Amino acid sequence: MRNKEKIRLGGMALPNGVLVHGPHSWACAVRHEDGQIEVASARKRLMASRIENPILRGPARLAEALLLLPQIKAKLPAARLPMESPRALVSMMGAALFVKGLRESSLRPVARELLSAVASIAPAVLALRSGELAAYHGAEHISIGSYEHGKKATREHERCGGHLIGPLLATSAVGNVVASLAPERARKHAQAVAQIGAIAAATELFGWMTRNPSHPLAQALAKPGHELQHRFSTAEPSAEQLEVAEAALKACLELEHAA
Repeated sequence: MRNKEKIRLGGMALPNGVLVHGPHSWACAVRHEDGQIEVASARKRLMASRIENPILRGPARLAEALLLLPQIKAKLPAARLPMESPRALVSMMGAALFVKGLRESSLRPVARELLSAVASIAPAVLALRSGELAAYHGAEHISIGSYEHGKKATREHERCGGHLIGPLLATSAVGNVVASLAPERARKHAQAVAQIGAIAAATELFGWMTRNPSHPLAQALAKPGHELQHRFSTAEPSAEQLEVAEAALKACLELEHAA
């Protein structure tokens, strides 16, 4: 692979560091309390980029991300995942109870499903507002954006996973409304299928949005993600936090270029 070729990267902020991943590899860097940076990297066990079926591509990307988490903890025990905090766990339980109540309410199906979709993302928003996570999220965006564009980037990135919120809200609401029309005995199965279909459709829609950023529909669907990044999920990082993100980026690129 030639060094001048840009690799499509993604990432995730941690409360004490940054994960950067490419098509084949991942690298995670954290800063210990004594100031030292520790980095771990490895090949991915599942590579969703190899999946060409549009129905399976979205769920495969989600599975890829979930499979990374135990791999990261095994190689880098000091890494703290966002969902490990008590605040995140409490908010997830609260959201689950709220959604359960909505399912049993007399609201119209469209309103019920839209509120359920919004409630389901609330724990992630609350987690991003805690501690240093928002600043590490900004550091992740700046490091990847600077690599991609060749100049100092901002803390907001056009491919942030937060931009999936708009498409996922829309596809989840439609899918669950359709599933609610199924016979009672098959409704739970229909809802499960609807959620998989919503993820697949949202992922494909997100890909179309990144290819057509000036389209009015793409801009409308991206608006919730833009607002989330600007107001909640990112903050200006310190030089020390940027150093951690750059360490993860460098380690990931080294593995990718060796592929």
